[in-house]
Amino acid sequence: MAETVAPSVADNQLERLDDEGTRQRYDLLERSESMTGVIALGRGDPDLPTPGHIVEAAKRAIERGADRVSDPAGLPELRRAIAAKLERENGVTVDPAGGVVVTTGGQEGLFLLVQAILGRGDEILVPDPRYTSYDVAIQMAGAKMVSVPTEERDGFDLDPGAVEQRITDRTRVLLLITPGNPTAGTITPPNLRRIAEIARKHDLLVISDEIYEKLLYDGAEHLSIGSLPGMAERTITLNGFSKTYCMTGWRVGYLAGPRKVMRRVRRLKDLASSCAPVVSQWAGVAALEGPQDAVEEYRRIYEGRRRVVLDGLDRLGFTYGDPRGAFYIFVNAASVGMDSIDLSRKLLEEARVLIFPGTGFGEQWVDYMRVSYLAPEEELAEAMSRVEACLGLRGGNGGAA
Repeated sequence: MAETVAPSVADNQLERLDDEGTRQRYDLLERSESMTGVIALGRGDPDLPTPGHIVEAAKRAIERGADRVSDPAGLPELRRAIAAKLERENGVTVDPAGGVVVTTGGQEGLFLLVQAILGRGDEILVPDPRYTSYDVAIQMAGAKMVSVPTEERDGFDLDPGAVEQRITDRTRVLLLITPGNPTAGTITPPNLRRIAEIARKHDLLVISDEIYEKLLYDGAEHLSIGSLPGMAERTITLNGFSKTYCMTGWRVGYLAGPRKVMRRVRRLKDLASSCAPVVSQWAGVAALEGPQDAVEEYRRIYEGRRRVVLDGLDRLGFTYGDPRGAFYIFVNAASVGMDSIDLSRKLLEEARVLIFPGTGFGEQWVDYMRVSYLAPEEELAEAMSRVEACLGLRGGNGGAA
């Protein structure tokens, strides 16, 4: 007779934290894993290889005997490389000793940071749609998420006026994600400068998630808000190696910002996981200090794939916000006449194409789907043909809204 295990308090809490969209996304993933011939346009894990010099650096670290934990904040060599990168590329100045914490991927970084800076009853402003891992971290801290809407017609740019009108006496933090997930939109520099003024005026901390900073198209410009006047002391930059260097499985990211905040994050990091994998940290040093040719090579590959998918969406008559970064397109599929969860199921079952419903990024995005283009161009073209055949659609007035 099988042993039954009663749900724990943690189980019940996690059940409450999981929204319907997230559950549907996992259901689709599980179903796709039992099927053959599926073209996966759902996940956000790069399919290109980690550049060779980074892999070689990890091998050398293993040969040297990188078998001891580092300081919870990370190897000094990596923290110095991160600080130098931020100064050189982003115009952001941080203290490598006290202002940088290396994390076990960006996912852990965002969770630790939210626990470090938010308390019960505090409010954080979050652009919508959003990467919903933030939702769970915010709820676990006992804080309240206040959504700031963005719109397809604006390329999902963040409107400073919409930010300011949602600030209350409980607002402590503003989250910025640029380029964004799932929208692939960017916050334009003029809006970012105005948002910086608002943050200074209302004494807000800013989390600047810049994990997709190197993946930009059509002349889009990345500006780090921490480089603007008066913002270094109130900005925590979240970044990592997964997207730029195709190191998702290496699990190494980082946070950089004011010493007072980083001291709290370091303590939480020590309690949670001691340190990021040391071999991966040495690989991170090589990523930042070694040749950068692969970064632009990979960006160009993504750019070509992006064009294939956009052409297919245009043929189908779908609209989308201008995807200026990352490797996603947030597609408005309302013209099909079914919600995105049902549409995702139909495309998986009948066309063998996995696409995530928009409800996984905010419950109101029932008409939208997030398409990732992390597959070779020929597979992407085949996926678009399958979708077209499945839906019986061809050519409307599609294109960017």
